[in-house]
Amino acid sequence: MPHGGLYVHLPFCPYICPYCDFAKWPLRRTQAARYLAALEREIADAPEFAARTLFFGGGTPNTLEPAQIERVTGQVRARFAPGGFAEATIELNPDLELCAPAIFDAYRRAGIDRFSFGVQSFVEPELSVLGRRHSPAGVVTAVARARAAGIENVSLDLIFGTPGQTAATWRRSLEAALGLEPDHVSTYGLTIEEGTPFAEWFARRPDDFATNDGEAELYGIAIDVLTGAGYEHYEISNFARPGKRSAHNANYWANGEYLGLGVGAASYRAGVRSVHTRDLETYCAAAETGTPIPGDTERLEGPARAGEAAMLALRTSEGVDVAAFAERYRVDFHEFYRPVLEEQQALGTLDVSPVRVRLTRRGRFVANDVCGAFVTFAGPGA
Repeated sequence: MPHGGLYVHLPFCPYICPYCDFAKWPLRRTQAARYLAALEREIADAPEFAARTLFFGGGTPNTLEPAQIERVTGQVRARFAPGGFAEATIELNPDLELCAPAIFDAYRRAGIDRFSFGVQSFVEPELSVLGRRHSPAGVVTAVARARAAGIENVSLDLIFGTPGQTAATWRRSLEAALGLEPDHVSTYGLTIEEGTPFAEWFARRPDDFATNDGEAELYGIAIDVLTGAGYEHYEISNFARPGKRSAHNANYWANGEYLGLGVGAASYRAGVRSVHTRDLETYCAAAETGTPIPGDTERLEGPARAGEAAMLALRTSEGVDVAAFAERYRVDFHEFYRPVLEEQQALGTLDVSPVRVRLTRRGRFVANDVCGAFVTFAGPGA
């Protein structure tokens, strides 16, 4: 049985950020207890799966009690990884009331060895715009507490394109992040998600938000600052010290299998992509009774499966390994995608060799367009 990634969604937050479109709800203790009981039932009823990595996402996982995290970790380890996980990550909000020293001790006892802090910015006005309630100084303290508990593998998430952000303030955030010497940094361009307060703001005053050219400038600054500090730019949004890439996310980009548990969680197994309902009541009711959890399912076959694999691989610094691609998907990459390759080469977005195809620096700035061309390509003559 191949080893894959296990994702567990913990959807509760101390407050809701105005840009976020994840499946999440303000924390209510009774609701959280019901959810965890339903999750426990889903874990017990889930199909056989050998997990190499574990990732707790949200929501804000550290909103829950440490004992609750320990319990879920023990359940999924017993069910999917009796020998332990090669990597176990938890997302954290760096608000200090959610980052007491005892929390980190509990996570370490549970076997969680990688912490991903949702910092977003080290500039107070930008944190306020993003609806975040932590402070830059609080991030420093939270990271110090994690390390005092024996956790060295720390990742920091940052957002660029926040209204009011400048090149200077973005550099300030990047340099503050580097000052904490994290093993990993993720940088994400602000996305306007339908149905969020930011979408309403954007509809009223689009000029308050960064232009495409403005975001490109900020992204270029991130690349230069982080690679200049010795970090590998190993995926479009991700930078790591050598040997410290996210093993869990690397499995996604390699088109590996993964199992998602919890409301809104996604899975990919045997060429089938599925996602659970994002309705909390519907999820809990189904899991509690052991009935199939409603959601959407799609089988990827032929060009659709190959196109998705190409898109994922191109996001990484290694790009597409042509020989491995042919062996796995029975597709001659150069021949099948010739029209796409020729078009993108002419635009200067792809570096094409007999053995590998990867994005150029220019291509990284328009990666969604380049990767999308492979996803939508149905084949020669189609």
